[in-house]
Amino acid sequence: MIILWIDPGTTTIWFALIEKKWRDFVLLDFWIIHTTPKISLELKLLEIWRDIEELITKYNPERVWVEKLFFNTNITTGIAVAHARWVILYEIMKRWITLYEYTPLQIKKAITSNGAAKKAQLQKAIQIIFKLDSIPQPDDAADAIGIAYMTGLERN
Repeated sequence: MIILWIDPGTTTIWFALIEKKWRDFVLLDFWIIHTTPKISLELKLLEIWRDIEELITKYNPERVWVEKLFFNTNITTGIAVAHARWVILYEIMKRWITLYEYTPLQIKKAITSNGAAKKAQLQKAIQIIFKLDSIPQPDDAADAIGIAYMTGLERN
C-alpha cells in the first residue's frame, strides 16, 4: 500500500511517500514542490493542481493524508492556503482515494508520545524508525514522513 502525505501551501507544498508492506514501512521519497514566485494566486492554484494530478497519477496512493489548517495570526495567508488545500482535496476526492486529516499535535504525539515535541525530537524519531543515516532535512521533511508513517499505523 502506498501512503501519501501532503502539507498544503501556496508557495511550497511538502510531500512524503511511504510504502507499507505487511508490517514494514519503506520510505519511498520526500520532497517539496515550489510554485512560481510572484504570480497570482489563481496561477499558483493551477500549478498546484497540475502537480497533484501528476503525483497521484504516477504513484497511485491508496491513502492520502492532508494536514489540517492552523490559523495563527495571518488570516490572509491562511485563506490562500485554504484555497490550495481545496485544490488538493478535490483531486484526491474525485479519484475516491481514502483521505485522512490530522493536526500537527496529533502527529507529534503519535510519533514521539509527546504532543509538544520539538522539531528535533520528531526528526530523531523518524531517523530511528526508518534507520536513516541522518535526520531528514529540512525539518518539515520529518513531519511529512512521520505523518505518512502514522497514517499507515492507524489505518490497518
